[in-house]
Amino acid sequence: MQDEKCPKCGAPLGEVVETATGKRLQRCTAGSWNKETKKSEGCDYVKWLEVEPQTLDEKCPKCGNPLVLNVTRFGKKMKKCSTNVWNKETKLSEGCDYIEWINGTTEKLDEKCPQCGEPLVLFTTAAGKRMKKCSTSGWDREAKQATGCTYVQWLKGNFASAPANGEEFLPPEDIF
Repeated sequence: MQDEKCPKCGAPLGEVVETATGKRLQRCTAGSWNKETKKSEGCDYVKWLEVEPQTLDEKCPKCGNPLVLNVTRFGKKMKKCSTNVWNKETKLSEGCDYIEWINGTTEKLDEKCPQCGEPLVLFTTAAGKRMKKCSTSGWDREAKQATGCTYVQWLKGNFASAPANGEEFLPPEDIF
């Protein structure tokens, strides 16, 4: 894996790096990150590596086979049946079709919404980003629109699973 070359410029790829959300990647060694301009300089190639599914101690409610924890290439997490696989030739999913998307967590807060006066909740996304939002807010899947109060305040800072400032997407800083 360390002998691979960048398909854009031919330079060697760097070491495998794991982000805070568990995704793995390799960057081209001919590129670097400029902290002042917040832009890549040189080659910007990134090779995202597939995250191996983790077998869970749970059984599929449809067929009884083990469930696995899968992470999509965009960092979303799901529990799915271990018999569910993607066929690259037919571009179709095969096997048991059970999937359960893992969303964030919600905690009650002792604060009131500045817009409507109802209680606020602290919502943590599956990727670790956190926000305060009104407890009356929701989402109508059929109408594809927000319901209830629209107050949201995204929180910044270092949290357990992922940085809120997007640093996991930035090239690593030079160690030299």
